[in-house]
Amino acid sequence: MEARALPILSVEEYLDLERTSDQKYEFHDGYVVAMAGGTRNHVTISGNAYYEMRSQAKGSGCTAYISDMKIHVLDSNSFHYPDAMLICGEAESSPVTDHALINPSLIVEVLSDSSESRDRGSKFHLYQRIPTLREYVLIDQHKPLVDVFRRQNQRDLWKISRYEGLRTALPIQTLNVEISLADLYTGVSWHPAD
Repeated sequence: MEARALPILSVEEYLDLERTSDQKYEFHDGYVVAMAGGTRNHVTISGNAYYEMRSQAKGSGCTAYISDMKIHVLDSNSFHYPDAMLICGEAESSPVTDHALINPSLIVEVLSDSSESRDRGSKFHLYQRIPTLREYVLIDQHKPLVDVFRRQNQRDLWKISRYEGLRTALPIQTLNVEISLADLYTGVSWHPAD
């Protein structure tokens, strides 16, 4: 997704902006970014990821959420809209708004040309501050390629694993299941213009 920077706001001003707008905005310590719509592949993959997690989570005590639910990273004063997420156990709302959750177990971001460096860099550094987060899944929209960062026993130690090709299975340790990349990429167009 492409982003457009707006003026510095307080948390209250940001939340008011969200309440009075049809646009989604991410927020980090006063800086607000308007989120643009995604490509067809981006939207298709996001929907597939949500559907697969929702299907696999039945009866597990975990709930999948689509990109309309935002995360509040408490100790970084930031709000973000992941493409999909999974919360295991009871969902906990932000202390400042019921429209954001604070305890994701798994976060999915579908990479776009304009957001990939932020998703791999500054956003991941913020997400690492969420104590409940166990897996961070980055899905390429141009080819069947998924990188997964998994939290190890120590809070700040993450292991990265790469899964490539439509015949590959993606292990989701949070649910103790596998999702095929073919299912994640169902309906995706591999044309260069996408």
